[in-house]
Amino acid sequence: MRTKQKDLQKFTETKINKIFSLEQITLSDLKSLSDPEKDRFIDVFIEKLSDLSKLKGIERDKFLKKIELILDNTTKNQLWENNHNQIIWAISNLMQEYGRMPTKTEIAIKTELSRQTIHKHLKEYTSHPQYLQQVEQFRFMTSKVLAKVFQFAVNGDIGAAKLYFNVMGNLNGQPSNNILIQNQNNFIQINGTILSQETIKNLNPEQLNTIETILKTALSKPEILKAV
Repeated sequence: MRTKQKDLQKFTETKINKIFSLEQITLSDLKSLSDPEKDRFIDVFIEKLSDLSKLKGIERDKFLKKIELILDNTTKNQLWENNHNQIIWAISNLMQEYGRMPTKTEIAIKTELSRQTIHKHLKEYTSHPQYLQQVEQFRFMTSKVLAKVFQFAVNGDIGAAKLYFNVMGNLNGQPSNNILIQNQNNFIQINGTILSQETIKNLNPEQLNTIETILKTALSKPEILKAV
């Protein structure tokens, strides 16, 4: 009985090893497996995937190419995010170290990813769904950041006021030449009106409240919220 069971296990391992010896595994290659064999294949597959960090460069690329057609979208996205984070980390560190933008070869050495993977990721990342999702998350936070800029602006921060009016002009679809805001000699100019930090300090509470009310009204406009 034990001999028969061992023979069966050996036969299963042989079939699984044969599948993993293929250059690229497809779902059709798994159809010949029985249910117990499929369970064993999944165990081996998960084990190999968990050891992915041990593979470097081209060796890693070959393995991912082998299993690419049987990976689910969640796993593919996780692999992309891992590559993306590693590349960002490498570029950031190498720029501080060398004082320049690193080459693809330098990034590959730092991340232990292949140069081909680096090149493909840098070329295509802006169209990847995961990147586009990250961009949407930043856009989602726009209103919170703008509200913080507004707080600094009404408290007399000329730089924040300049940024606030520039952003508001863009959100309202106004050309940049319609609102002229300068930051020379510590003042801002809105069309023909000059507002310096010294002027703001000399305003009485009622005048400051009027400016604050105007800014709050502009911030709460429905079209601005839609744009954000």
